[in-house]
Order: sequence, then C-alpha cells, then structure tokens
Amino acid sequence: MFRGTFTALVTPFRNGDVDLAALDRLIESQIAAGIAGVVAVGTTGESPTLTHDEKEKVIQRTIKVANRRCKVIAGTGTNSTRDAIEATKFAEKSGVDGALLVAPYYNKPSQEGLFRHFKAIADEASLPIMLYNIPGRCSVDILPETVVRLAESCRNIVAIKEASGSVERVGELRRLLRDEFAILSGDDSLSLPFMSVGAVGVVSVASNLFPTEVCALVRACESSDYKSAQRMQQKLLPLFKDLFIEPNPVPAKTALSWRGAMSGEVRLPLCEMSEANQARLRKTLEAFEKAK
Repeated sequence: MFRGTFTALVTPFRNGDVDLAALDRLIESQIAAGIAGVVAVGTTGESPTLTHDEKEKVIQRTIKVANRRCKVIAGTGTNSTRDAIEATKFAEKSGVDGALLVAPYYNKPSQEGLFRHFKAIADEASLPIMLYNIPGRCSVDILPETVVRLAESCRNIVAIKEASGSVERVGELRRLLRDEFAILSGDDSLSLPFMSVGAVGVVSVASNLFPTEVCALVRACESSDYKSAQRMQQKLLPLFKDLFIEPNPVPAKTALSWRGAMSGEVRLPLCEMSEANQARLRKTLEAFEKAK
C-alpha cells in the first residue's frame, strides 16, 4: 500500500492565505518526477497553524490535482483524539488513500493512552492509517510493542513513519511486525540505513525541492543497489542536513521561494531564516546543483 517516496508537502502561503495556485504547481512537479504519493497538511504543511477550513480545502485541492496519478495521504493527527477522529473521517469521505496520524504532542500520554488514542481513530474510519512516530517533536515515543498491539488490533493501521532516528528501532519493528506492514523513514538522511534493515520508503521533506533525486535514491535501495544509493546519499546529505538548520519547513519554503515556486511565507510562531543561515543554505544548494 505505502512504499516508495512520499513528499510531505509544504503549504504555500501568499499574503497570509493559502496559495492554491502554488500548491497546484508543487503537486504537478511531484507527479512529473514519479513520486509515489504526497502528504497534504502534515506537520511539514504547518498543520498546527492551519484552520479546519484551510486543512479541508488543501486536502480537497490535493485530491483534485493529483487525480489518482499518485497516492494522497492526509495529515489528520493532533493531540485531541476527538479532533483527530473528525479530521480522519472528513479525509476518508473526501477520497484520500490514507491518513497520517502523528503521536499526540504535549499531552505525553502513556503507552496505553497512545494505544487507545490510535485505536479510537482507527475504529471510526476504514481507510488505511500510517502512524507517525517523532519523539523529538512530540516528547512521546510510540514503542514497538505498542505498534504491534495496534497492528494486531486494527486492520487498517498498516504503516508507520518512523522518525526516532534509530536504525535499531527500524530493525526491531521489522522483526516484530507482519511483512506487509510498511515502515517508512521519517528522516531523509536516514532513508538508506533504514531501508537496509527493512523500511520500504520515505516520507520526505527534501523531495519538495528535489523529487527526482530522492526517488532515485529510494529506488536504488529498493533494488538493493546500495553502492549507487550510497553515492546519491553522499551528494544529498549536505542538503538533507541544511534543510533542518532552522525549524522545518522554513528552509524548504525559503529555497522554493528562491526558485520562484512560491512565497517563502510561514506562519508564526515560525519566522523567516536568519541571513547567516540563508547564506549557508544558498551555498549548499549551489554546490549540489554543480555536482549534479
């Protein structure tokens, strides 16, 4: 169901509003590059600062533009179980291919609380669900035992975006979960090592900018051509690193704005990059383009 490269789409803004024309162009560029799917209004899409109406508008627009040429996953997770249920039901009704559910942030639920949260959402929807584990942002870790419980209890929980930063964790998940349960890297820089121990793709930030290159890296890993994948990884690694020198998605949107693809606008509490980091990112992008 979920394998390959999925782009965690940024949400373009112009003068404070969602820029649908820029979103259309971004989606088209992803499809032209052969992306497996896109994630609308995930955390890279600044979901915490989008209104409910804006989230619904972006999801519906993404489905319309994609027109079944790639999979569409909607980011429907939040730290309110009730809100996440409603968002997931809306996404399912709209016709997405799946929902991405980030772990509840700030609340810091127990493992039992996490289990009940995700199960309650899965019980109210029938669409495929991808869990999203990112302890560095959420201050809570969905442990492998909890993932297994969820996979065994909820037939529609079929994947996890794993952003713990641990190759060992991915290996453990692969050992414990059924073969058809998909593990995807939540970090561009770890796609290669994660796929070497059982992941089947990535939910990528960098592919907003370089979808062709990220897809090529993932395809090389899929075909076990790790020598080629390693060469690609070495070229991409400085870019992967510098796209996170300030909070995501600020660097990615800044770089897209330099291309004229969209405004670099983000919403508070995010703000524009410092001049020093802009200079560093420009240098990294220029070096990458020259090396292509």
